[in-house]
Amino acid sequence: MELTANFLTRLIPISQFNKGQAAKIFDRLRSEPELIVLKNNQPSAVILAPDEYIRLAEIEEDYNLLIGSRKLPPAVSRQRLAANKDKAAIPAADVMKHFGISDADLEEVEEPEIE
Repeated sequence: MELTANFLTRLIPISQFNKGQAAKIFDRLRSEPELIVLKNNQPSAVILAPDEYIRLAEIEEDYNLLIGSRKLPPAVSRQRLAANKDKAAIPAADVMKHFGISDADLEEVEEPEIE
């Protein structure tokens, strides 16, 4: 029930923007990670707090690096290794173990649709 109540408090009718309450709405992002703007009682947009946007962008980047690196042609992988040979590296198996990810988990992941 708490999740539903929390979700409902994040709904903002678009009419509030028309009533000059934009500053008040944006102030709410200091305490809430996102707000959902409703137009005609339907979700129309999501406003993210800067910290939440950065957090989600980093998750997406990490995901793309993890999944994308498994599909690189061997020549590209060798080039990257050669370019970074003097830099410390963490084996992928160690990273996957740290995050509790298995090869089976990776096989189940669908390709993201980015528009």
